[in-house]
Amino acid sequence: MSGPDEAPRSRSGENEQRQRRGRERPPLPEPLPHPVVDNHCHLDISRDDWSDGDRLDGDRLETGEAIARAAAVGVRRIVQIGCDLSGAAWAVEAAREHAALVAGVALHPNEAPRLAVGGRLDEALAEIERLAQAHEKVRAVGETGLDFYRTGPEGRDAQVESFVRHIELAKRLDRTLVIHDRDAHDAVLDVVDAEGAPERWVMHCFSGNPRFAGACLDRGAYLSFAGTVTFRNSQPLRDALAVTPLDRVLVETDAPFLTPMPYRGRPNASYLVPITVRAMAEARGDDLTTLCEAIDANTEAAFGGAW
Repeated sequence: MSGPDEAPRSRSGENEQRQRRGRERPPLPEPLPHPVVDNHCHLDISRDDWSDGDRLDGDRLETGEAIARAAAVGVRRIVQIGCDLSGAAWAVEAAREHAALVAGVALHPNEAPRLAVGGRLDEALAEIERLAQAHEKVRAVGETGLDFYRTGPEGRDAQVESFVRHIELAKRLDRTLVIHDRDAHDAVLDVVDAEGAPERWVMHCFSGNPRFAGACLDRGAYLSFAGTVTFRNSQPLRDALAVTPLDRVLVETDAPFLTPMPYRGRPNASYLVPITVRAMAEARGDDLTTLCEAIDANTEAAFGGAW
């Protein structure tokens, strides 16, 4: 029987065990019956909030290992997304070095206000344009868009300006536009309507209901679904997935974020896509192979062909 002075040590041990579990990578899932593409991943980012905001060392897989793990379960290609200048440059170089990768480059919506305050937004956008033309494997301009969750009203003008200029760039260079939308559904569509959508555009980590899905689809979007579709409170999202035509469905991780259930809270990676795809097939009532084949073909169409 533990004495009173031993109880805190016991609770501390339980906390340490929970922290260790949070650091552990989930096991490889059962491979998919047909290859698919993770169309939105951040291989260069280490998730920094696994343990009460403390950064954990070693939580980012080495790029080659991340690609190999994904390929082992049927995720043979990945779109690597850069969200700031250093990340965009990294994405271009990674795509040069790895046959399984193509790149997207942009300034994340939350980057735009920070750069605008420092008077560096124009310079940064010019560098994104340079990177977008740096190699044929740069297929996308994104993720750009609007984020009203982390940026308040004082930063929204800068977000809109950046979004508009990314749209113009995607159209001028014939790149796929990848849109980040958080708590900004109507505002995103207002900008898309005002500027005109490019030929190919993707709603990254789609987060809306069936009505919003219909509004995006009517404008020609591909809808990309992440691990959030597996969350218990995401029935409206599963309803939106169910009404999305088979030829407009994509899948992504947004790794290292948005890890699917039952591993929510652990580091995400492209090799966990099969968990999300199986949940998508169940929500839609699709045959798994049919859905995988569609996702594979849709991703090529959305990002300008095979690689």
